[in-house]
Amino acid sequence: MQNYLEPSQEAGRALLQRVIPGEVVMLNLLRLRAIADYGASPELAPEQPISGAEAYERYIAHTLPFLTASGGAVLFSGDGGPFLIGPASERWDRVLLVKQSSVAAFMAFASDAAYGAGLGHRTAAIEDSRLLPLVGF
Repeated sequence: MQNYLEPSQEAGRALLQRVIPGEVVMLNLLRLRAIADYGASPELAPEQPISGAEAYERYIAHTLPFLTASGGAVLFSGDGGPFLIGPASERWDRVLLVKQSSVAAFMAFASDAAYGAGLGHRTAAIEDSRLLPLVGF
């Protein structure tokens, strides 16, 4: 089974080609590691091992100021669990709905170098994820 942690270039290009007018809401489904893996970002690693949930909280604390400054907001953050309708073998520990004023604002936020400096907490925390852009009608 393949895990997904980052968008591909093709997926980013496809998002831009959708030419979404106005707001976009990102549905985040996250499967967290039992123990955070800071192997890719040792400079961010705490002295003692922490859980994936704790590492994700560090990511959120780092990210919120950049998200807010870009015009974005967390609409919902909560615990997941097993599906009511869906594969019994699949679980998502955390679910978020994040609003951005536009795809351009989302792309500017995501490419901000200062925001990127804290991405190692997210990478350490997450075992697998899904990110689905949603457009209201």
